[in-house]
Amino acid sequence: MIDLSLPYITAELNGTGGEIKQTPEHFIVEEIPLYKPIGKGVHLYINITKRNLTTRDVQRKLAKLFNVSIKNIGYAGLKDKFSVATQTFSILVNNKDSVNEIISNIRDFKVNWYKFHTNKLRIGHLLGNKFIVTITNLKDPENALKNAKKIISKLKQIGLPNFYGEQRVNEKNVEQGLAIIKGALKIKNKWLKKYLISCYQGYLCNRYLVKRIETGNFTKLLKGDIAKKYDTGGMFVVNDVEKEQKRYENHEISFTCPVYGIKMWYAEDKSKELEDQVINESDISMTDLKKQKIKGTRRLGRILIPDLDARLNNNDIIVSFSLPKGAFATIVLREIMK
Repeated sequence: MIDLSLPYITAELNGTGGEIKQTPEHFIVEEIPLYKPIGKGVHLYINITKRNLTTRDVQRKLAKLFNVSIKNIGYAGLKDKFSVATQTFSILVNNKDSVNEIISNIRDFKVNWYKFHTNKLRIGHLLGNKFIVTITNLKDPENALKNAKKIISKLKQIGLPNFYGEQRVNEKNVEQGLAIIKGALKIKNKWLKKYLISCYQGYLCNRYLVKRIETGNFTKLLKGDIAKKYDTGGMFVVNDVEKEQKRYENHEISFTCPVYGIKMWYAEDKSKELEDQVINESDISMTDLKKQKIKGTRRLGRILIPDLDARLNNNDIIVSFSLPKGAFATIVLREIMK
């Protein structure tokens, strides 16, 4: 049985209410790059701002404009369609001499800059994203802002569960991902197949976080956790819980969540018991994952948002923040708005 319900980590605090995404301009996102193009190479990096287009839409348009295979168009991450989103794509171009002319004729989105680099831009080649989100239709804007400030203060103290957002983990995606893993659904499109499988993996990751919260172990480390350092990304097994708990409370490290697969780094001791419980209660087994050759990985369990802020703009609340790659802005807004 699929259970998409998620708890609030600040359940004791009232939310702002209101609505988001009344217009694309109410949801602004900008990539934080992992590196800058050096100005030479065969891959053209093009930074664009899109509106009402998916990342895949832009990828297809660029492939057509430059007359190349869609496989030769790279990007670092997917961005919401109903937004104003700034992100970079890479294009393995056939003819460098035609680049300026092609770009000058682009009308479907704004080109901010373009420069050559030595490698293709791939998924994960970013540090994170910056967001500016407008919450509208508030019944009492002044009181709503007070509520937002209280929630923000708590989140800065304890962090936020790194749930997958509903744009990824929704009933349709999860059911299709499950059917693929069980062998009941065949998808020819490799990108779509991989995406839908990842949606089910994300669903199980969310169930793990729910278990963690329900058992009182979101603010605590467990023996055998695979922890991750925020500054370097280094990972290690938690053997001395008392010692590492201090680092957890000081925002130096976080536990990680299982993204189940055959090559996932498994937790140990108490942490492994929780991991095993989640997959044992699911509709799949490790045998299913092995048959589909699903690799798996680990995902940061707690995200920190030190720059999270809210302010009034007339009768709306403007929320601004930055998130690491893979984290969902809608999870932040969900917590604040309730």
